[in-house]
Amino acid sequence: MQPADLTPAVIDRAAGHRVLDALMDEATQLATLPALDGLAPGFPDWIVTSLFGGTYQREGLEPRDRQLLTLAALAALGGVEPQLAGHLRSSLRIGLTPQQITESFVHLAPYIGVPKALAALRATASVLDAA
Repeated sequence: MQPADLTPAVIDRAAGHRVLDALMDEATQLATLPALDGLAPGFPDWIVTSLFGGTYQREGLEPRDRQLLTLAALAALGGVEPQLAGHLRSSLRIGLTPQQITESFVHLAPYIGVPKALAALRATASVLDAA
């Protein structure tokens, strides 16, 4: 198969910013992206363009489904509580309820391990307490 035969990937910077705006409030974006760009120039643009303007643009999953998958992946990884907290806030922002989020981590416990599920639940409690 030649590259010309492959289905073109969607890479849309403007769409990426729209998705990011739906998921993350402006204050959080301003607190995160410029600081990261100062440390790793161009990396925030790559994240917005490739992830939110690419992967998130694919058909087949709703934003709610994508957030649940992201929460599950971050909980399974462990040790990424800052990113998990940000995605917890995003999940609440797009309409997931605290109960749905909590039950997702309880459901994951046998699959990812109780310690990782507990860490995710602690992150959830912190985000909910701050809300």
